[in-house]
Amino acid sequence: MDNPSHILVVDDDPEIRRLLGKYLDGQGFRVSLAGSRAECEAKLSELKIDLLVLDVMLPDGSGLDLCRSLRDRMPGLSVILLTALKEDVDRIIGLEFGADDYLGKPFNPRELAARIRAVLRRGRQEPRPAVERRYIFANYVANIESRTLTAPNGSPVDLTGGEFELLMVFLQRPGRILSRDSLLDLTQGRAADPFDRSIDILVSRLRRKLGDASVFNMLKTVRNKGYQLAVPVERGA
Repeated sequence: MDNPSHILVVDDDPEIRRLLGKYLDGQGFRVSLAGSRAECEAKLSELKIDLLVLDVMLPDGSGLDLCRSLRDRMPGLSVILLTALKEDVDRIIGLEFGADDYLGKPFNPRELAARIRAVLRRGRQEPRPAVERRYIFANYVANIESRTLTAPNGSPVDLTGGEFELLMVFLQRPGRILSRDSLLDLTQGRAADPFDRSIDILVSRLRRKLGDASVFNMLKTVRNKGYQLAVPVERGA
């Protein structure tokens, strides 16, 4: 890579840090390591980090609390959570707090590298052309190249990379009923496992930011089938 993405791995286990650092370096990433929340905060203040691989359990604080704090302070930073396999609640809360993805321990480093590439690919912005393509729905305006969403009152809507990618899938297929499996494949390029609730959490977050969290007028739930964008969509420039 000419300009490798900079990954910060935060885990209190020194052996896991060492192994992940060595593997991700071999995959072409620039890698920094931290063993605690304090060390992570110091690295983030000193370095330009593109993606954070963050363990939920840290010796000086919760990785979930750190994830929520970073989403407010550094909305452009991508986060992948590492959780124990039995900590399903932590995974759900992590997604609600703004994590882009999660991976249960133990895991294959190759899968982590694939998840990192997928998250970085979703969050990468293309140069803005002279004329910007956009989708218009329910008086919202979604700009494709700049990956921004503007509310009916003209204010920006802060979306994570995963939330914007999910919105694009719905805007490109208005009126179609999309299953959870198809949404996961279209947004993250992977199949769902029986307990994967990441799409449900993303839909919930997107509804909340669109003001649709209690009425479901835009993103409807179709029982036993999936979700549907139920408002007209216009394309413009």
